[in-house]
Amino acid sequence: MDKLRTKKEFHVSEFKLVMALSEAADLICAELGMHQMQVAYIAVRIGEVLDLPGEQKNKLIMGGLLHDIGGLSLKERMDALHFEEDGNFYRHAEVGCLLLQAFEPLSDIATLVRFHHVAWNNGGGSHYKGQEVPMGSHILHLADRVAVLIDKHKEVLGQSRPIVEKIEKLSGEVFVPKMVNALRQLKEEESFWFDIVSPSIDTILADKIKTKIIELNMDRLISLSSIFSKIIDYRCKFTVTHSSGVAAVAKSLAKLVGFSELECLMMEIAGYLHDLGKLAVPAEILEKPDKLTEEEYNVIRKHTYHTYNILRQIDNLDVIAEWASLHHETLDGGGYPFKIKGQNFLLGSRIMAVADVFTAITEDRPYRRGMTDEKAIGILQKMVDSEKLDGYIVSLLKDRFEEVNSLRMAAQKVSTDEYKQIMLSNV
Repeated sequence: MDKLRTKKEFHVSEFKLVMALSEAADLICAELGMHQMQVAYIAVRIGEVLDLPGEQKNKLIMGGLLHDIGGLSLKERMDALHFEEDGNFYRHAEVGCLLLQAFEPLSDIATLVRFHHVAWNNGGGSHYKGQEVPMGSHILHLADRVAVLIDKHKEVLGQSRPIVEKIEKLSGEVFVPKMVNALRQLKEEESFWFDIVSPSIDTILADKIKTKIIELNMDRLISLSSIFSKIIDYRCKFTVTHSSGVAAVAKSLAKLVGFSELECLMMEIAGYLHDLGKLAVPAEILEKPDKLTEEEYNVIRKHTYHTYNILRQIDNLDVIAEWASLHHETLDGGGYPFKIKGQNFLLGSRIMAVADVFTAITEDRPYRRGMTDEKAIGILQKMVDSEKLDGYIVSLLKDRFEEVNSLRMAAQKVSTDEYKQIMLSNV
């Protein structure tokens, strides 16, 4: 069994996890760069000038890191990079709110995200559709618009004056005047602009966290991982319930193998996050009905590499990172991206590999029905015979096929209902 700490519980920093997942979300397009981190930094600096309390500044950072999380498609994310002067309210802000409010520790952040495109409208923007708009939302709005005005292909300091001048022209109409005044003060500080485009902006943001940030216990970590699995899967209409199915199957197989209760929960989290790197894969590749070109397949092959590099940055997620990111490795060493084989292929990763294949071939997709039990078992056995999958794990699955498959279907039914509630709601 994989080497694991013997303690019953472990904790993960909510801030570090959100930071890593924010970075993953910006992988959707190179043009996004470090957009969400930049917005978080600009927002907290404005908060400092306004002398906001530490907790409010922390919320600005978290809100900045997650403000575009509801932009599930490349088009939505790119549209949000266009500087608007009429206070248009984007659907992605509402979707982001619906996703985040399901996790109680981020409920306040969800509200900030929901209203981050509401214009000030000379005071009329203090409310939107009868609801009070937090001042933090208006700070995020200003920070977001400053960030999108920065041309990453040009030297940043020379852009500072025209950027602030454009913002000043919209003071009162689009932006809160006192927040524009705060930006005006920051304009003269060269390090402010250098920090925004710094490749070390993640470290700079971490230094801005002054008060205690929530440590996620196992239950909360599972809950937050489930939310981010939706952000991963909802980008492609073919995979809206895939990660929830993999998580359920992986947890079930881990129990059958003899993993501890804690390890089974860790396997569930790994299932939710195993395709995190697919945020870097264009939707047109994910949804392509025809055979992929060699170049397109190479893009797909990189997603596990992204998953590994993102998750391994987080303290206490090293085991989960390996289980999640090695699900396309094979026993014969012919998998990707590390060409791991034999005894170096961790048991947890072997379980994840079986769970991923099993879920993919049995779940319904818009272009095909899931395979019958007999056909699915046949595919799994062929992969065992060719040394792609672990024979022992597949044998356990075959023995308890109906039980495991029922758990997969139940989990995916819940995910389907959640998807309809979020995506088909009147937002």
